[in-house]
Amino acid sequence: MRLYDMNWMQVAAYLEHDDRVVVPIGSTEQHAYLSLGTDAICAEQVSLDAAEPLGIPVLPVLPFGIAPYFATYPGSITIRVSSYIEIIRDILDSLAGQGFRRIAVINGHGGNAPAANLIRDWICEPRDPRVEVLFHTWCTGEKLVAAGNEFETDQMHAGWVENYPWTRVTGAEMPTGVKPVLPREVAVNYTAAEMRAAAGDGSMGGSYQRPDKEIEKVWAAAVAEVRELLEDGWLPS
Repeated sequence: MRLYDMNWMQVAAYLEHDDRVVVPIGSTEQHAYLSLGTDAICAEQVSLDAAEPLGIPVLPVLPFGIAPYFATYPGSITIRVSSYIEIIRDILDSLAGQGFRRIAVINGHGGNAPAANLIRDWICEPRDPRVEVLFHTWCTGEKLVAAGNEFETDQMHAGWVENYPWTRVTGAEMPTGVKPVLPREVAVNYTAAEMRAAAGDGSMGGSYQRPDKEIEKVWAAAVAEVRELLEDGWLPS
């Protein structure tokens, strides 16, 4: 359930019987023909789909992330690493201070990896030892990757594996072909200008789209993986 659909008194009542909460984080950046909000939209949606049967509140997605390599694509927003980790710290401090003891950060953007390092530091600080924080990048989860590999092993940025009905843009005509893969180990060293020159439309390669019945299976695997984490990913009480 969305935290936005609750008032503070309902949250207080929830905390009397459960202490879990979900924090989706994403990015606003180019995704070729898909929405600039793809990483944010998916992080929030997979969190909601996974948490709904469990009755766990889901915060509004943090829509901006660390994406300096896409800075030359209009509409792409990037936050400095130093600023970003302090934002994550403030969110965690707020939640722990209110009584949330099991916090799941569901990440939808690879560039946000520094948040995982911040979380490791944060949980080692003196605080209530019952507080746990899980960090999970849903789009590289083991079950999602395995489901995707049934159809195509190239699961790249702005490619078919991110092409869902909720990430498509009205009026954008999606190519039907396959784009050569831009290797991650090469792209990771590009400046923003070099990335724009190498990636062109923004896709990192592979098919632009696949049948909806296939991506529905991939999405279901991702939801199941996040739900399993929310149910069983915590330390024994």
